[in-house]
Amino acid sequence: MTETGGPSGPEGSETPKPQADAPTPPSGEVPPPPAPEQQWQSPSGAAPPPPPPSYQPPQQQYPNWKVGLGRPGVIPLRPLNLTDILDGAVTTMRRYWRMVFGAAAVTAVLTAAIDLIGLLLVDTTEDLERIRDLGPAATDQELLNQMLDLLGGSLAVSFVSLIATMVGTTLLTGFLTVLMGKAALGKPIVFKEAVKEAAARLLPLLGLTVLYTLAILVAAIFCLIPAIIPFTFWALASPALLLERGTVREAFRRSVKLVSGMFWRVFGILLLATVISSLLAMIITTPFSFGAFMSVFTDPQQVYIPSTGDLILQSVGTVIAQTIVGPFTALVTVILYIDQRMRREGMDIELARAAGITPPPPPQAW
Repeated sequence: MTETGGPSGPEGSETPKPQADAPTPPSGEVPPPPAPEQQWQSPSGAAPPPPPPSYQPPQQQYPNWKVGLGRPGVIPLRPLNLTDILDGAVTTMRRYWRMVFGAAAVTAVLTAAIDLIGLLLVDTTEDLERIRDLGPAATDQELLNQMLDLLGGSLAVSFVSLIATMVGTTLLTGFLTVLMGKAALGKPIVFKEAVKEAAARLLPLLGLTVLYTLAILVAAIFCLIPAIIPFTFWALASPALLLERGTVREAFRRSVKLVSGMFWRVFGILLLATVISSLLAMIITTPFSFGAFMSVFTDPQQVYIPSTGDLILQSVGTVIAQTIVGPFTALVTVILYIDQRMRREGMDIELARAAGITPPPPPQAW
């Protein structure tokens, strides 16, 4: 006979009753802390397996857009902004100052010597003295004749100066273009090798410079706006001729192709470089033109007639200014050519490989 405690299980054991809720502690007492949980233990006593690692997809490292493919030379291998272009020109002048300023000094002395010889051969001093001695009683016809004589002599001097400037600019541009092509890669530059490489393309470069100058002059005679068109579209022809080793016609075509679509950007950078060079040249040459400067304040109505000493002093100032300022514009033009090719043709990858830098693979499309 079973007890009345409750139904029994199949083996006679009592069925476990549900536990009652834990009693609520009296007011003011703190309940005891819960019992710590027992850690998992395997039957064999081995340590529990470590938790599975969270999956993290591999991250591919690509070059930062601010650094590009690196900077093996004087410019970073990526599309450049205005600061990069100006900084690249200044860095090249500082890093290779002996070759840059040495070549600029040689061409500046050559140009100034030709200008001085032209001024001495085509002497305009007599024409200035005749205009000064005419006095207020001179007729209009006499003044016109003297002005025409002075204009003819001035045009002759200007023509000689233009020829000298083109020759000097051609020599300096050729040398600096070759130098910049190696400086962008950080390669060692030997002066003799750079001169030899530039001299091999001297005649085509001289012909290109003559055509470029004549196009700007002819366009400037009619209107200022058409002169901007050849000035900008053909500005990169000289670097294209030297670095790509094509013909003069191909160089002009390459320049137009590289400038197309970015006309105002190229024009703005070239104009800014020209303005900077002109201001620096004016600051440098002003002390060497002291005689002409003082004549304005001493007797404004008196015609200033420069002496031989004044001409020599002005030539010295021109040589110093061209030595310091001349390379800047040429280097900006070459860097702008490299920048346009990096933007349009991926030249940064070619330069990186030439500099010994392995470009990373392009990102895969998911």
